[in-house]
Amino acid sequence: MAVVEEFVDVVVVGAGHAGCEAALACARMGLKTVIFTVSVDSIALMPCNPNIGGSSKGHLVREVDALGGEMGRNIDKTFIQSKMLNQSKGPAVHSLRAQADKSDYSRSMRQVLEQTENLMIKQLEVTELLVEDHQLTGVRTYSGSVYHCKAAILCAGTYSKARCIYGEVSNYTGPNGLAAANYLTDSMRSLGIVLRRFKTGTPARIAGPSIDYSKMEEQKGDERVVPFSFTTDPESVQKEQVSCWLTYTNETTHEIIRSNIDRSPLFSGRIEGTGPRYCPSIEDKVIKFSDKNRHQVFIEPEGLHTNEMYISGMSSSLPEDVQIAMYRSVPGLEHAQIVKNAYAIEYDCIDARQLKLSLEFREISGLFSAGQFNGSSGYEEAAAQGLIAGINAARKIQGKDPFILDRSEAYIGVLIDDLVTKENLEPYRMMTSRAEYRLLLRQDNADLRLTEKGYEIGLIDETRYRNLLVKKAQIAEEIERVEKTFVGDHPEVQELLAKHESTELKNSASLGELIRRPELSYDMLADIDQDRPSLPDDVRDQVNISIKYKGYLDRQMKQVEQFKKLEKKRIPDTVDYEQISGLRLEARQKLAKYRPVSIGQASRIAGVSPADISVLLVQLKSKEN
Repeated sequence: MAVVEEFVDVVVVGAGHAGCEAALACARMGLKTVIFTVSVDSIALMPCNPNIGGSSKGHLVREVDALGGEMGRNIDKTFIQSKMLNQSKGPAVHSLRAQADKSDYSRSMRQVLEQTENLMIKQLEVTELLVEDHQLTGVRTYSGSVYHCKAAILCAGTYSKARCIYGEVSNYTGPNGLAAANYLTDSMRSLGIVLRRFKTGTPARIAGPSIDYSKMEEQKGDERVVPFSFTTDPESVQKEQVSCWLTYTNETTHEIIRSNIDRSPLFSGRIEGTGPRYCPSIEDKVIKFSDKNRHQVFIEPEGLHTNEMYISGMSSSLPEDVQIAMYRSVPGLEHAQIVKNAYAIEYDCIDARQLKLSLEFREISGLFSAGQFNGSSGYEEAAAQGLIAGINAARKIQGKDPFILDRSEAYIGVLIDDLVTKENLEPYRMMTSRAEYRLLLRQDNADLRLTEKGYEIGLIDETRYRNLLVKKAQIAEEIERVEKTFVGDHPEVQELLAKHESTELKNSASLGELIRRPELSYDMLADIDQDRPSLPDDVRDQVNISIKYKGYLDRQMKQVEQFKKLEKKRIPDTVDYEQISGLRLEARQKLAKYRPVSIGQASRIAGVSPADISVLLVQLKSKEN
């Protein structure tokens, strides 16, 4: 039988959120790219929660957008409700979250892929990686066709040898009943790639007409919607929104779960994979948090063209009869009709410590990996990795240095550094607490931090770059003006201060000094600021944050300077750790295995102590002399 052979620059395996960003990045950087999927219906699929963003995850989406990725633009086109979370707290933890119309989101992203030059979609399962002398040369598909390529990016998500389980039911399928990818991980094992078994889960989908919303608390979107993408016109996203609803489990719910816990595959041992600690199933929550008499349950619409409602907070792998009783014990769900049962899904993924910071495998040149296949969880984490893997695959082919974001530059840098440096025994989830420099890495300034880098890479066009430069200039000029503008104890000034319960002025003060008062802000002072220019909302926000939190921001910048010193101390790849006396055995083994590129990265490897770092620093210093 004749074998079909094709020659491309980049192969992307999987068309979920990681695969879409990876393929778009490569194609937009001018490389002939093919993206493989087990089903075109799974392109940008949301098999679990129907939303994009949320605490810390919203930061990732903004960063992806700032670098030229697609997720932010796509959710702006297809959201049905939007909320800015944590508004009662400081700007470092403000996070945008939008409910998506699932089918529209997937359809819209597919259209983007189809309309992108240099990009081809193929509904074929990739079954084998072709490698010669540690160099990737191509892939083979289930049909036998061979695609020769210069780089490949694995974005298999949760499809690799996937198994969906609830109660006694066990199906070897991918999410939403789509086909699993059953062969690729065997090929990877034969190449010496270390794999592990993780699991995640999803709740039931319930028919909307069977829900009694009068027993629930309505959750509306924000009156003024803030878009995810810095390129989206804010006026274009002001539209009628769909409500979500809040209800709670109760002791009856918990007793049903406890009485049937032996039938849960999660507790009986039928599930082998490790699940995410920060997104537990309802049976997990009831057993581990037995002191709580109720848990929040959010009822979220799956879209405008379906009556399916997502039961957030009640993912489960309990048997069908238990699920029915359990859901119907919740106020408002007494007559619930389940459209799709809740289930757990097990899948193969890699130990990401086999990757470089560029997301390329250490031992196989030209092979990259991104998304949930790297042991992470979440659409946003996947998209961020996909974008970086796509950029680096393209840059490798172009003969350029890899694009690396460090922990002080972006949440994306924190995410990837954690994945490739630390031992993650469960699906990794991004959280604001993981970012040491979160005061600087806010979602509101992602464009100021990263868009210039996106321009240098080639994913940001000239117009957007010029607009960024104008914005930066406006912010700097206005901060300088405000700090140099003084007001005295005039009646209108004292009246404004009294209105906002702020201490009256005894002497003159700069507008900057007033803004730094906790109860005041830049916008509040408009009436006493006669020379104030007309500025866009986002510029005014940056002026306010930069002035109000200046002391904290300056302190964190000093911390970043210390961090950068350790990151700049590069470790030559030729270092033989076995020959460095003074290193403990465990440190020698870990350093030799993971080959950190800097002292900073070495210090974050589990098993490498501060004393080992001191030995390394002495060794590097001696080599310099």
